[in-house]
Amino acid sequence: MKKLISLFFILVSICAASQQNRVQASVDTLKNKIGAEFKLTLKTNVDTMSTVVFPAGKSFGPLEVINSYPIDTIKQGSSYELIKRYGLTQFDSGKYTIPKLKVLINKKPFLTQDFSIEVTNVSVDTTKQKMYDIKDIIKVGKNPFNWWPYILIAIAISAVGFLVYWLIKKRQTKKRPPEIFKTPIEKATSLLNQLEQKKLWQKGEVKAYYSELTDIARNYIEEAIKIPAMESTTSELILALRNASVKKNMQLTPETVENLERVLRQADLVKFAKSKPLEFEIADDRSKIERAIIILNKSLPEEVTEVQLSNEEFKRRKLKKQKINRIIITVGAVVFLFIATAIYFVATKGFDYLKDNIIGHPTKELAEGEWVTSEYGNPGISLETPKVLKRMDAKNALPKETLAFVKDFQVFAYGAMTDNFHIAASTMTYKEGVQMDLDKALEGVIISLETKGAKNMTVKKEGFESKEGVSAVKGFGTLTMLDPVKNENIKMKYEIVLFGQQASLQQIILMHREDDKYAIDISKRIFNSAVLKKLDE
Repeated sequence: MKKLISLFFILVSICAASQQNRVQASVDTLKNKIGAEFKLTLKTNVDTMSTVVFPAGKSFGPLEVINSYPIDTIKQGSSYELIKRYGLTQFDSGKYTIPKLKVLINKKPFLTQDFSIEVTNVSVDTTKQKMYDIKDIIKVGKNPFNWWPYILIAIAISAVGFLVYWLIKKRQTKKRPPEIFKTPIEKATSLLNQLEQKKLWQKGEVKAYYSELTDIARNYIEEAIKIPAMESTTSELILALRNASVKKNMQLTPETVENLERVLRQADLVKFAKSKPLEFEIADDRSKIERAIIILNKSLPEEVTEVQLSNEEFKRRKLKKQKINRIIITVGAVVFLFIATAIYFVATKGFDYLKDNIIGHPTKELAEGEWVTSEYGNPGISLETPKVLKRMDAKNALPKETLAFVKDFQVFAYGAMTDNFHIAASTMTYKEGVQMDLDKALEGVIISLETKGAKNMTVKKEGFESKEGVSAVKGFGTLTMLDPVKNENIKMKYEIVLFGQQASLQQIILMHREDDKYAIDISKRIFNSAVLKKLDE
C-alpha cells in the first residue's frame, strides 16, 4: 500500500471504483438556460436475476426533477443493460452540482459521479420589447393597512371571552340541588301536595298513587320516630309504632294508629291484590294519612321536634361554587391579559420578537447563555461553545478496515443531527506512513453524512485559513434530514472544516435549521474561537 494515500482517499477511491464498474452516469450538456432541461442518464449492466432500484424524488440536490423517463432495457447476451433518464431543471441562474446519486443493485448501494453544471440567464432583446415609463413613487402613508391579523386576534379574544362567560353562566344556571327540608313534617307535607298535583288516581294510576302515599307516611315515621318503616311489613310497622309511642311517651289515640293501619292495609290490597277503591275512599285515605302524620308530629317529645337538618352541607356547597367561579374568572382574566400582551408585542415589535423573547427560542437561549471553552481530542482543538461537548463512542463511527490505519480517534458532540443545533469535533491520528488528503477526506465526510440519513445535499467547497497556518478546507451547503419525532423532512445548513497536519486530522462539523438566524451567529462564533494544537509544539 502506498504511504501517501490517505485513509479517506482509499475508502472513497475503492467505493468510486466499484461504483464506476456497475453504474455509469452522463449528462447531455453542462450549460443551459434558465428553465431548460438537463438530461441525466444512468446506465448499469446486470444479470437476469438482479434487482435494480434507481433513485426517485422531486429534486436532486438544487435541481428539480421535471421528467422521470421509463427504464430502457437492452439485452446483451446473458446480461441486461438498464438505462434510466431524468429531466432536470433550475429556475435561477448560477453554477450548481448534480450530487452523487444512490442506485441499489441487489439492495447494495452504488454512487454515481457528480456533475458541475451552469444555468445562464435568458438574454432579452430590448429593441423589440416595448418599454414603459417608471411609475411615480407611492407614499408610505397610502399603503393599505393589513388588518386581517388583528381581526383574527380580535376574534380569538372574543371567543375566549365568550367561553369564560359561558362557563360562568353555566355554573350559575346549573340545576339547583334538591330542596332541603328543615324538618320531617315539612318534607311530608310538601310531598303530599306534590302528589296531589300529579293527579295519579284521576288518571287511573291508583296503584302508583297508593305506593307514593304510603311511602310518604313510612318515610316520615322512619325519619321522625327512628324506626325502620320502609323495610317493615304493615303489621311490623304498626307494632313498632306502638312500642315507640310507649318508649317516647307519645300521646297517641288508638283511633290514629287504627286509621294509619287501615290505609296501609288498603294500599297492600291495591298493590298486591289489584283492589280498586272508590273515589271517595281514595280521598278519605289521603286525609287519614295527612291527619296521622300531623298527630304523630304533635305527639313527639319537644327535643325531637326541635331537631333540624344541618345547614353545613348547604353552606359548604355554596362556598365551593363561589370558589370555582373565582377560579374561572381568574383563568379567564389571565388568558385575556396574555392574548392582549401578545397583540401589543405583535403590533409594536412584530411576531418574531414575540416568538423569540416571550415564547422562547432554543438557539437564542444557547447564543445568550454562558459559553464554555474546552480542548478536545489529540492533537487538541480548543473551542468556545454554548454547551460542553460530550465524548461519544467512536468504535462504530469507522469501518473495521479503516480502523486498521488509525492510531487514535476521538469524537465529541452536542445535540442530534435533527436538533435545532448540532456540533461535533473530532481528532484522528494515523499510523506511521499514512498521510491525509484533505479534499478526499471531505468527500469521505460527505458520504458519511449520507449514510446517516442526509439527502438532497448541495456541496460547495472553499479554502479556509486557520490562525496557526495549518492546512484546511471547508465544505458547506444544505441537506434534508428526517425528523424521527415529527416524521417529516427538515431542511438544514451544514459547515465542515478539516485541518490536516502531518498524519493527523482535526475536524469541526456544524448543522442547524436553514432559517435560524441565531444558529448562524453561533456557528461564526465557534469557528472564530477555534485554536489548534500543532504537532510540532
